[in-house]
Amino acid sequence: MSLEKDIQQREFRSEHQKALLNLLYTNNHVVSQMNDMFKNYEVTRQQFNVLRILRGQYPGHASVNLIKERMLDKMSDASRIVERLRVKGFLTREHCESDKRAVQVTITESGLALLTKMENDVAQLDSLLNNLSEDETRTLNVLLEKIRS
Repeated sequence: MSLEKDIQQREFRSEHQKALLNLLYTNNHVVSQMNDMFKNYEVTRQQFNVLRILRGQYPGHASVNLIKERMLDKMSDASRIVERLRVKGFLTREHCESDKRAVQVTITESGLALLTKMENDVAQLDSLLNNLSEDETRTLNVLLEKIRS
């Protein structure tokens, strides 16, 4: 279906406006699909992102600041997300011995097990791009990076 039909708009001020609206509309579609999948595991996209960051640090730990820097959603409250995941048993928080203000966050075995359990469903999200060839996907990546630069 075309953007025009989906949002019931016949004309756009410019191709740039249409592209921007198309990008936002597509983002909402992808986020909706992701949210539906994450609900099955009782985690949010942001919580999943934190767990993946911590898995990358495992068996080491990460500071909350490092987590904030690496998160996809820069507007997320990393401290609150970390606390929710701690309550669920997916990570631990400990104060740093050398700097009592700093907190070290480490993924637990339960957190690692959850990520393993989610792998197939997360891989299925790639199918959202099945309509694109490898070359088109590479081009899309280049264009998206160009927009952000």
